[in-house]
Amino acid sequence: MQNEFDLQPKRNLTFLLYVLYGFAIFSAGILAVVALIVNYAKRDDMRGTIYASHFTWQIRTVWWYLFWNVAGVLPFGYLFFSFDQPDVFIGGLFAALVFWGLVATVSWIWIVYRAVRGVIALNDEQPMYSN
Repeated sequence: MQNEFDLQPKRNLTFLLYVLYGFAIFSAGILAVVALIVNYAKRDDMRGTIYASHFTWQIRTVWWYLFWNVAGVLPFGYLFFSFDQPDVFIGGLFAALVFWGLVATVSWIWIVYRAVRGVIALNDEQPMYSN
């Protein structure tokens, strides 16, 4: 059993990763990639602690965030087939931009929500999942 002093660095790292995820939008996602790499590199060190569930939560958050952002840009692929029709191209571009904007906005709100929810659970010394 680890004592409180052994767990404090793990708690601090978990908190720092939540901060990086929360501010990832301001770095074009670079902070999320850095945090994800740290999550995977330090995941084994967290086993057997409540912080392991936070790492799982963070990793899942990033992969879903990435999935939705990739899905948000897929409509732009339609534009490759409409270059020769300016009206269709402009309409498609507008629709793709609106769709991407909505998906990006919702996914950003979602990742911030997940970071805040994680920090609250971390502050309360609670795991993210009850396994």
